Amino acid sequence: MRFAWIDLREVPRQQIQAVVDAAVHARMAGVVSADAELLATLPPTVTRVLMPQAPAAKKTATDKDKDTGDKAAKEPSKETRPATGHDVLLRKFATQDELDALAADHRTGTPVAGFVDVRDDRTLQLSCTGAMALPYTVIHFADPTKIPLEIVLAAAESAEGKLVTVVDGLEEAAIVFDVLERGSDGILFTPRGADDVFALARLLQASTPQLELSTLTVESIRHVGLGDRVCVDTCSHFEEDEGILVGSYSSGFVLCCSETHPLPYMPTRPFRVNAGALHSYTLGPDNRTSYLSEVGSGTALLAVGADGRTRRVVVGRAKLESRPLLEIRTHAEDGRLVSLTVQDDWHVRVLGPGGKVLNVTELQPGDELLGYLATDKRHVGLPIGEFCKEV
Repeated sequence: MRFAWIDLREVPRQQIQAVVDAAVHARMAGVVSADAELLATLPPTVTRVLMPQAPAAKKTATDKDKDTGDKAAKEPSKETRPATGHDVLLRKFATQDELDALAADHRTGTPVAGFVDVRDDRTLQLSCTGAMALPYTVIHFADPTKIPLEIVLAAAESAEGKLVTVVDGLEEAAIVFDVLERGSDGILFTPRGADDVFALARLLQASTPQLELSTLTVESIRHVGLGDRVCVDTCSHFEEDEGILVGSYSSGFVLCCSETHPLPYMPTRPFRVNAGALHSYTLGPDNRTSYLSEVGSGTALLAVGADGRTRRVVVGRAKLESRPLLEIRTHAEDGRLVSLTVQDDWHVRVLGPGGKVLNVTELQPGDELLGYLATDKRHVGLPIGEFCKEV
């Protein structure tokens, strides 16, 4: 489960109270501060992470203002927590001896986390060791490349502890969560204000749904002549039982198969779905549809498996060409009509129950396909509660 810690140490003084309130309201996993008294005011739903200032540091006027800002936010809750003021103590380590000291504290039951600044191979190796030894390892990567993060993730694959990556914005947070598909367990994020906290909460909640697929029965197929069809080339490798949902009506879709299966005369294209005529709807994330005519480089769609699992895929290219077309008319168990118009060619395929691969030109009335029935009508791709009849 992905999580985020909100770092208050660099938040502008006038925004501290609003950020604290937003972090609590949005149920952020943790809050990091140098002020134990502020942390003590937080409710038990938030992990209080204390990162003391370095003892040798001399406070500047700006630091004093920041402290004043922290203290100005000490009233989010009248109920305070234990006198320690924190749940986890976050300390920097830059040497093996410092890491060993942290690990020793952890073994005695002291709740600790380590912070390491990765700037070279030595500190990268140290961060890998920390990720294996500590319950939380917070890493700041000095360079923008994500290769060091990949190395730490691989090294800590079997570790029980959590890896927390420092990010400098929401865009980087989204990238960090996707590195090596698994991504960082958590992030440390410094918001500019409350709006950033709520935007981060939406990012953390972003997921694709499990769909309940339906069995569709073929009524008829017919040749309808020349038209434009779209091949959707994604930036992902499809599984053999995956494709995308396409339909002539927004109320029903057929699961169109990807080109992961061998074909005569041509190599497989495991990133491609020969999807259908350009007027067709296809389903994307957030329950939003797009016409195939709108799909292009950068568009996000749902890859859907025969068991209803979904994942987000990004389109690298859409290819529009004129081809003979074939209309497939099906009906669902409730009698609902689901129609699909595709290229009239043997190598275009759809999926049936159990992931069975079916060539569209060989379909017969009574054959069963997999599809998805939507309950919403659509306006500009968005669900809307209005009367709409498609024929």
